[in-house]
Amino acid sequence: MPIGFEPMLNHVPAWLLVLFRIAGIFFMAPVFGSTTIPVRYRMLLSVAVSCCVYPMLIEPGRQALPNVMPLVTNGMFFWTMGAAVAMEMLIGVLIGFGATLPIFGMQVGGRIIDQQMGLGIAGVYNPEVGEEVGIISEFFFMLALAIFVIIGGHRVVLTTLVGSFNHIPLGQFVVGGNVIDLIVGLCHAMFELGLRVSAPLLCLFFMLTVSMGFIARTVPQLNILSIGFTVRIVCGALIVIGALGVMFNVYGTDLHVLLRRISLFFAP
Repeated sequence: MPIGFEPMLNHVPAWLLVLFRIAGIFFMAPVFGSTTIPVRYRMLLSVAVSCCVYPMLIEPGRQALPNVMPLVTNGMFFWTMGAAVAMEMLIGVLIGFGATLPIFGMQVGGRIIDQQMGLGIAGVYNPEVGEEVGIISEFFFMLALAIFVIIGGHRVVLTTLVGSFNHIPLGQFVVGGNVIDLIVGLCHAMFELGLRVSAPLLCLFFMLTVSMGFIARTVPQLNILSIGFTVRIVCGALIVIGALGVMFNVYGTDLHVLLRRISLFFAP
C-alpha cells in the first residue's frame, strides 16, 4: 500500500504556527537573539526546537492545545495565515523583550553614571545594540548578561515559551489591555532599575558639586574646573567598585521578579 505525504502535510499549518512562536525569542531574547549569532544559525535552532516541541503538543491524550487538531484536520491555507503567524511571533517577541528589559535597565544606569563621570565620550561599540556606549554602560551590560545566564534566565525564557502553548492556544492570541499593561509595567521597571543602580553615584556627585562650589567661593585661586574632572572620575570609580555588589543584588532581585511576572502572564 503506497504511503503518501498528505497526512504529514496536514500538520504543516499548525507546525508553522509553533515555529513562528518559537522563532520570536530568537529575534529578541537575551542569548537566543544575540546579533553575534548568525541569522541562519538562529533560524536553524528555531526549526530544531519547534520540531522537538510540536510532537509533544499532538501527543495522544494530551489536551494542552485543543485547537491544534482542528488545524490539522481542517487545514489552513497559507494565504490566510498572515495574521495568525504575526500574532504567534509576537508572543515570542514579547517574552524575549520582557527578559531583555532588566539588562537594558542596567545599561541605562551605566549611561547615567558615564555622563556624571564625564566618560560619555569614551565609548565602545556594542554589537548587541548596534551603537557606541560608554565604558561603564558596556561593563554593566556584559555583567548583567553574564548574571542572566548564571541564574538560568535563558532556561526560564525557553520554559515560559513552551509553557505558553498550554495557556494560549495557537492562533487565538489577541493584543488587549492586559498585554499593554504588561509592556508598560516592564518598561517602568526597567527605568526604575536604571535609577536605582545609578542612585549612589547621583547622590555622591550632588554632594561633590555642592562641596566644589563652596571651595570655589572660599579659595578662588584653585581651578575647580580642571580639578573637578579628576575628582569626579576617581570618586565615581571608587563608588562603583564599592557599590558593585549592592547594584547587582538589586539587579538580580528585579530580574527574578520580572521573569516571574512574564512567566505568570504567558504560562501560569
